[in-house]
Amino acid sequence: MNINGQWVALSTLVRKEVRRFTRIWVQTLLPPVITMSLYFVIFGKLIGSRVGTMDGISYMQFVVPGLIMMAVLTNSYSNVVSSFFSAKFQRSIEELLVSPTPNVIILLGYCTGGMVRGLLVGALVTGVALFFTEIQVHSWPLTVTIILLTSLFFSLAGFLNAVFANTFDDISIVPTFILTPLTYLGGVFYSVSVLPDFWRYASQLNPILHMVEAFRYGLLGVGGEHVYWAFAGLIVCTAILFFIGLYLLKNGKRLRA
Repeated sequence: MNINGQWVALSTLVRKEVRRFTRIWVQTLLPPVITMSLYFVIFGKLIGSRVGTMDGISYMQFVVPGLIMMAVLTNSYSNVVSSFFSAKFQRSIEELLVSPTPNVIILLGYCTGGMVRGLLVGALVTGVALFFTEIQVHSWPLTVTIILLTSLFFSLAGFLNAVFANTFDDISIVPTFILTPLTYLGGVFYSVSVLPDFWRYASQLNPILHMVEAFRYGLLGVGGEHVYWAFAGLIVCTAILFFIGLYLLKNGKRLRA
């Protein structure tokens, strides 16, 4: 397949994925925005007024980057895992695998669709946040890069979950028992500096914590002691998941009946 054919295949996959979730926007885009709005009201306004400041800024400003990041990563993940598993369950993925479409185009098509949904929800949540507090971006390059890499990372993670899932129940195990706990323990609602020494050091093993802190630094200029290590680690982990995804598509054992 030549370059023009690859572009057509990629754009077709991306359009299919985007239309898939925009067609049912009441189920895919509206619920996370409502949920995050409730977080802003409850944690930001009601509880935040009692907390005061966190890491030198108002509690409302502190939670904004974490809630945006939580919206992006959960929606990027859920879009790819549900879409690809549905294609595998219906066996329509087999038609794509036997076509001349390169595996890298298939992987990029599904992951780009997940990134679009994650970033779109993140943008909507950011718009809601502006009704509650003021946001002055500290570093646009770092903020944009971190959010793009995070979205891609969790899109790839959702793809791997879909490949190994055998039933629809399997695609909810990772979000319920791994992703959600790590997100809530990832410094979204609190600073790890307030934790006892043991839990503060244990929290460093949580990769979502470093993503949230790096994004918070890029957005607000708060923290950032390990931002470049987080950035490098995110690049390496994303590359690893990408090549694993390519290998699974090439191997095809869990994709074909």
